[in-house]
Amino acid sequence: MLKTSKIFGLRGIFSKSVSSTSASAKSFVIKDHYEFDKKVVNSDVPVIVNFHAEWCDPCKILTPLMETLLSDTKDVNLAVIDVDNNYDLVETFEVKAVPAVLAFRNGVVIDKFIGLIDNKVIEELINKLKVKQV
Repeated sequence: MLKTSKIFGLRGIFSKSVSSTSASAKSFVIKDHYEFDKKVVNSDVPVIVNFHAEWCDPCKILTPLMETLLSDTKDVNLAVIDVDNNYDLVETFEVKAVPAVLAFRNGVVIDKFIGLIDNKVIEELINKLKVKQV
C-alpha cells in the first residue's frame, strides 16, 4: 500500500492526526435516501459524498485521506455511502465505478471525480467548496 501511496502523491498524509473536535469537518455514513436528503441535499454547508465499497482497495486509501484533508475545516462535511447497501443512491447518481466522489453545494453537484487521485486535486476540490457563493 505504501508504494501505491507514493504513486498518487499521498506519502506522509497518514501521519497527520485527525481531530475530533467540533471545529473539524463532520464525517458521517449515509444509510438511506432519506438520510441523504437530510444530511447532503438540505445541508447548510457543502458536502463531499464518497461512494465506496468495503472490497475496494483504492477506497480504503481514499476515505482516510479525505478525512485527514478535511480534519482542519468546519466548512465542508464528508458523507460516506456504501454502494453495496445503497443501490438506489448508486442508480440516482449513476455511479459506475468506485471510489466515486461528488461535491455538493446547496443540494447540487458542482464537481466530481472517479478513482484514486492526487491529494492536491482533492485539496483544490475542498478549497473550491469552501469559497462562499453570493
